[in-house]
Amino acid sequence: YMTIEERKRATEVCLDEVNGRVPVVVGTGCKSTRETVALTEWAKDAGATGALVVAPYFLKPTFNEVYDHFKAVDKVGLPIVLYNIPQCAGTHLKWWTAEGMVFDFDNTVGIKDSSGDLPFMDAMFEKVKGEVSIFVGHDEVVQPALAAGADGAILASANLIPDIWQRVYRATLEGDLATAQEWQQKVQKLVRIVVRCSSTQAVKEGLRMMGLPIGDSRHPVMPGGGFRREDYGELRLQLEALGKLAPANVIYDLGDKQVETQVAATPQTPRTISGFTLKVGEGFAGPPFQELAHVDLLLGLKDGPVGRAIVRSMEGWGEERGLRIINERPRTLLVPTVTIRTAKQRRLFYEHAAEGVNLAIRLSVEDGFLPEAILNDVVLIANVFVHPAASIAKRVAFNNYKATRHAIRKALEGRPTVEELINEKAAARHPFRYAP
Repeated sequence: YMTIEERKRATEVCLDEVNGRVPVVVGTGCKSTRETVALTEWAKDAGATGALVVAPYFLKPTFNEVYDHFKAVDKVGLPIVLYNIPQCAGTHLKWWTAEGMVFDFDNTVGIKDSSGDLPFMDAMFEKVKGEVSIFVGHDEVVQPALAAGADGAILASANLIPDIWQRVYRATLEGDLATAQEWQQKVQKLVRIVVRCSSTQAVKEGLRMMGLPIGDSRHPVMPGGGFRREDYGELRLQLEALGKLAPANVIYDLGDKQVETQVAATPQTPRTISGFTLKVGEGFAGPPFQELAHVDLLLGLKDGPVGRAIVRSMEGWGEERGLRIINERPRTLLVPTVTIRTAKQRRLFYEHAAEGVNLAIRLSVEDGFLPEAILNDVVLIANVFVHPAASIAKRVAFNNYKATRHAIRKALEGRPTVEELINEKAAARHPFRYAP
């Protein structure tokens, strides 16, 4: 949400930094024709190579009005890339409109299609392939679009993984579709998060994890809003799996001994973690709604208050009240949030939710956050919610895995921090309600 003057200033900085080394295409689309023409004229005078122009938005124009809008922009004389992103603009460039703008205008040099509508792209290949460059802009369909004939890609997630998109592009160009498909699949979860979870904030959070001091999106997009804390955890795991987070040595100070471990760290990861008397973490994961998982986690020393709480619970009526020890290294007590009343609930909770919790523990051991050397010294209590109406066992297990893995990291890293909570207070929502 930049003002016109801010957009101009950003363009000036870019042109100055590039200094003629590569072409500079400036986004000049605005909600009105008058504003778009004026900004495109300014970009031309400033020295831009071309303009990326989105269809006018908010008030949804007809196809003829879209055509006339771009006709006015074409008269500026700057090469134009038509930008189709109906999920944001509200107007889809149907193939006949795009075809007309390619053949009727003097300065149309390309189309960026972010709709994810592959039949539309196929129509573009049929109608205008070879006349203009056709770029895919939807991160989830890059490889199939390139394989079908797209000339390139312009992507939000390329801010995070430009090298991987280069691999996909080059592999497709060389006819190695198996490699291109393999890499598309490897990044599919990451790009799904970026595309569907407030893309600007997702990209900014990812860059911060990678060590670049980037600010937040402007309102109405908010930290903790469209891009939630659980999305942060998932994006982090994906960047970690792709080798984008540098490993760091972290000291675990348990009081009577210190253990050094190596983890894929973000700038927020403490390099010394202490205070193992009691640590608290929370995780939330879904969808679907009835199979979502919510985990409240206590982590502490075996001979401290968390360990004593486990002993007292199991010495009393623990088994009768539904408590179970599901792991011995570290010793882990599973506690149901909701009273278990049916055989189906028992199966989903004690088999599938427990499976997810244990998977999170195992992978946390493997990734270094629960180093082998502390497994006999610490214990966990996992208070786990399984919806009484849950049915899909695989999602119950997987969501509890995700929620527990995030909760373990939050407990150890002391997150969310006070600064994060203050920064996200305006976006705070109860996960079971739609209203603030």
